[in-house]
Amino acid sequence: MAVVLRMWRGDGSWHAEAVQLDLGEDRLSATGTQFGADPLPYRVDYELETGANWVTRRLHVDAVGDGWSRSLELLSDEAGQWTCTSSVDGDVDLPVPGGNLAAVSGALDCDLAFSPLTNLMPVLRHDLHRQAGTVDFLMAWVSLPDLAVHASPQRYEALGSDEKSALVRYIGLDNDFVADLQLDTRGVVVHYPGIATRVS
Repeated sequence: MAVVLRMWRGDGSWHAEAVQLDLGEDRLSATGTQFGADPLPYRVDYELETGANWVTRRLHVDAVGDGWSRSLELLSDEAGQWTCTSSVDGDVDLPVPGGNLAAVSGALDCDLAFSPLTNLMPVLRHDLHRQAGTVDFLMAWVSLPDLAVHASPQRYEALGSDEKSALVRYIGLDNDFVADLQLDTRGVVVHYPGIATRVS
């Protein structure tokens, strides 16, 4: 595996993220930290592991703020069936962590809010940073900082690539959010308009 460190600053509302990424031939593991200020200041630490073909196996997230903390352990059998455990400490006006996992049945990927990292798995699985294609996905989307799990239907459209970069259009199929993601040659996000820009 190739170990790399990637950092992003937020576009729009203030946030920042750093991740240590171990990228293998058909799987990855990552440890990251994200800071955010909306809807209240928070820090999130996460661990992500995939199995073969970039399919999410485990996402563990700890969120902390002023006088509160919570955690989420989201597990997949790699065939689209999910389980989770969660905990909450402190009193904060946020939705409860976890959620209706039947709604994400069949999803192969997790998607952590505001994180450019979790766009990587669907891109790599379908080689969208190297070849043409349009693919629809159901994601187990984890909102921050509450750690609630939601079903998120998404579409990725490969717009073209060269020897230095690729462009993939992200479309939220249950909302009107569209963004053209600039990727590097490994498929990792360089610029996600409205979300994040990589720090060199």
